[in-house]
Amino acid sequence: MKILGIGNAIIDVISKVDDKFINENGLTKSTMKLIFDEHEFNKLIKNLKIEKTVSGGSIANSIVGLSQLGNKVGFIGKISDDEFGIKYEEGLNKENVEYLYSKKKEKLPTGTCLILVTPDSERTMCTFLGTAGKINDNDIEIDAIKNSDLIFLEGYLWDEGDPKKAFKKAIDNSKRVAMSLSDLFCVERHKPHFLELVKNKLDIIFANEQEITSLFSTKNFSEVIEFSKELNKLIVITRGEKGAIAIQGNEVFENDIQKNLNIIDLTGAGDLFAAGFLHGIINKFSIKECLQKGTEMSSKVIQQIGARL
Repeated sequence: MKILGIGNAIIDVISKVDDKFINENGLTKSTMKLIFDEHEFNKLIKNLKIEKTVSGGSIANSIVGLSQLGNKVGFIGKISDDEFGIKYEEGLNKENVEYLYSKKKEKLPTGTCLILVTPDSERTMCTFLGTAGKINDNDIEIDAIKNSDLIFLEGYLWDEGDPKKAFKKAIDNSKRVAMSLSDLFCVERHKPHFLELVKNKLDIIFANEQEITSLFSTKNFSEVIEFSKELNKLIVITRGEKGAIAIQGNEVFENDIQKNLNIIDLTGAGDLFAAGFLHGIINKFSIKECLQKGTEMSSKVIQQIGARL
């Protein structure tokens, strides 16, 4: 297998609602709310008409993108043997992703992101991580790791206790490791651990400008570049309007954004950028060509709704 992704298995459940539903449930339109109480989440979802389900999560989105580009890929993410868990597995199989996790009935249900679409096309999200965040080292199949050219991890999944053990098992048995820092909040919460991973364990790091600046505690972007050069890794940074940059050893590669796009939804931009870039890496593209492929994929996905092409 070319690439094995390990991440939060979250099923996106898309439902159309009116503004009244948003207000009555105390939600703030166009934001993402994390829900920790299963009863609160069930109350929200129980009377909704489900328009569509998508097997999501950041790394899963990247892995599907890689599959669509013709690569042999797999995914490990924890689900429960319930209605959404079954749909999650079916969704990945349909995209030719080998799902390498044997589901069983868990205490918590399958992780779900409820995407509420109001008549003005705004998306309000409510995420219940469920069993997705409970991944442990027993969920990681060593043979699958050893048989993959590269594994791709997400910062969202990293947490003290069991997830940390799962990460360690995956990294210790892999040939090459890429990781997305995922989110500024994630970086700030786990800064010393992430820095240790970047310095000593990872080969390829994906981040946006805010995440990497926070991780390195630098004052400006030129300091980020200097610090990256010293690490001697492949560090790939997306910079919004300023395009993307990759730093490998002392070499710095840049790529501009595509102009005149009809931008509709930025949901999957980072996930699909990583898919394009890693497609280049495993197919022996130059770093500049990897950046171009990442930019091409992210430019396509932001011109439509959702994180799938």
